[in-house]
Amino acid sequence: MTRKQHRLLLITFGMAALGGATALVLTAFRSNLVFFYSPSELKAQTAVFDRRVRIGGLVETKSLARDPDGGGIVFKVTDGQSDLTVVYHGILPDLFRPGQGVVVEGRLRPNGVFAAANVLAKHDERYMPREVVETLKKTGHWREVEPAGDAAISPAAARR
Repeated sequence: MTRKQHRLLLITFGMAALGGATALVLTAFRSNLVFFYSPSELKAQTAVFDRRVRIGGLVETKSLARDPDGGGIVFKVTDGQSDLTVVYHGILPDLFRPGQGVVVEGRLRPNGVFAAANVLAKHDERYMPREVVETLKKTGHWREVEPAGDAAISPAAARR
């Protein structure tokens, strides 16, 4: 085998190894990827039953109840256009309440009920994901938040 053939063989094996490593990294990334949807977008999707997804929106008022089947908690998440029933077995965060923003991670069951594994309550709209804010603005349910802290202090009060 000549030196040129040997170098070509090493380059070929190196490229194959690099391609294999890239394929492994992309496969691992895909398995850990969690998609984010609003309730309207999730209802429009057809093949999300086998994937773990996140939904975000507002907890619908007067929708919080106990699950009669399994002792969990049932509530609805809405984006203003449609709502989605969520079942959660666990302790809800302290900031969780009707009318408040929420992000729920879990799987959509074939019966249309979302089985939550994690519930994240939002402090206020300033911390809401961009996709949820855009959906709420489109539907007219978005309310602007007053600036807090030093931005609300007048220049005269700041000089004292």
